[in-house]
Amino acid sequence: MLLAGRGYRVVAFGLDAPQPGSTAEAGSYVTAQLLEEAGLSADLLEADVSIAADVQRVVEQAIGRYGRVDALVNNAAIHPRGNALTTTEAIWDRVMDVNLKGMFLCAKSVIPHMVSGGGGAIVNVGSAAGWGKQNLLAYAASKGGVHALTMALAYDHLHDHIRVNCVLPGGTLTGMTASLGRPNFLQQASNTASGEVTRPEDVAAACAFLLSDDAGQISGSMLDVGCFAGQGGPIPDRLASQQ
Repeated sequence: MLLAGRGYRVVAFGLDAPQPGSTAEAGSYVTAQLLEEAGLSADLLEADVSIAADVQRVVEQAIGRYGRVDALVNNAAIHPRGNALTTTEAIWDRVMDVNLKGMFLCAKSVIPHMVSGGGGAIVNVGSAAGWGKQNLLAYAASKGGVHALTMALAYDHLHDHIRVNCVLPGGTLTGMTASLGRPNFLQQASNTASGEVTRPEDVAAACAFLLSDDAGQISGSMLDVGCFAGQGGPIPDRLASQQ
């Protein structure tokens, strides 16, 4: 929505069916409604980031329609809970396929077009869970991989003029986090610099900045968007800190 409003020709894709660890569904239908209400447009496609043929089909359609790819936001993820004893091998594999392999496949598909076009920008959406988080074994491991993937891509394609950065959202109320069922989620998520819960719009704004010419000298960076509480230790409760 935000990128379309800023003049990008957006090609977005994902799965409408509910996924493990998330209550979100019918995303393309809801997004199409919101775009129409705002007087905006985007190409919304059904495709699975973990399947190379699906990703290639989307990229080919984007190139066929628009002739180039300048930017990529890797945002697809699933979020099932579990530790080493409760996480099945099938869930582990699915999380890695979507959260990590999906980013690799998307980057692999668009980078040749960015190189031929003179450069581009990639933003990977990571998580504070990438440093480890209780009862999120597979998700945390995948997001740690996203952080490393970001840095490796940034190194490999620096001289191709392709900037690669990572956005680290804090607790953001979405279909994925709504599935956590924690009654104090909003209180925990409001331990931010603004004192407010991180909104999807906040994350979108950070992605848009890193894609823009204003970030032309930034690559291999991690940009915190309300996840400070997950990085350096516990944040004291606001009332406790005032006593």
